[in-house]
Amino acid sequence: MDFDALASRVIEGHETTAEEAQQIVDSSDDEILRVMDAAFRVRRAFHGRDVKVHVLQNAKSGVCPEDCKFCSQSLKYHNDVEQYGMQSVDELVAGAKRAVDMGAVTYCMVTATRGPTGREIDAVSEASKQIKAEFPELKLCASLGLLKEGQAERLKDAGVDRYNHNLETSPSHFENVVSTHTIDQRINTVRDAKSAGLEACCGGILGLGEQTSDWVELAMLLRELDVESIPLNFLDPRPGTPLSEVDTLDPNSCLRALAMFRFVNPKVDIRIAGGR
Repeated sequence: MDFDALASRVIEGHETTAEEAQQIVDSSDDEILRVMDAAFRVRRAFHGRDVKVHVLQNAKSGVCPEDCKFCSQSLKYHNDVEQYGMQSVDELVAGAKRAVDMGAVTYCMVTATRGPTGREIDAVSEASKQIKAEFPELKLCASLGLLKEGQAERLKDAGVDRYNHNLETSPSHFENVVSTHTIDQRINTVRDAKSAGLEACCGGILGLGEQTSDWVELAMLLRELDVESIPLNFLDPRPGTPLSEVDTLDPNSCLRALAMFRFVNPKVDIRIAGGR
């Protein structure tokens, strides 16, 4: 495959097909430098060379009732993750101040939970109002799980700019990873957030025992959902979880995955992190 020619077509407006995306992730180690150079051409065309810093505040930890097999914050698995309930408004505001001091452009308030209670929406909403009053240029993101009717609108009205809700993996592989909720529930939450006027921060975790075809399926679905930001996490297996012994991805596979997501979603922010 001529990756450089594909980059030129993408820069001119071509949408990468599933077949082309699969060829990227199936490329050989001998081709990896050509793949990365072509992907960087796409990145540079739409994003320059800038790197954006996002800071997350773990606002509720270790008490999630869901059974996501990768997650050390699930109550269903035994580990030494710190457990605490929803942080106070003052703690959330203090986290935003630290994020600003670190040079962050986005501050995200994250809870490990199925979905937010009314009290938790109240806390995030009040904190958001105070943060926006003090730091109007700071972009605010919330990651609170599955949303109920009207909750996305409340967050938007309070000054939240973006909602983070990862799909985690492809629809084809999702049931192998989570049983306590469905991929459709996650997709609907992303759509509800966008309908309320929030940007969507939506990606997944690679290295959950899936196939490379699942990466392509996820990338295509995120394009269909028209998300503004894609966090790509690479699983760091956590002791005590069902995936604690899964084989981690090799570096070249990670690079190929990143390149493929860039080709499929050329104008979208792509963020890199370690999955829990």
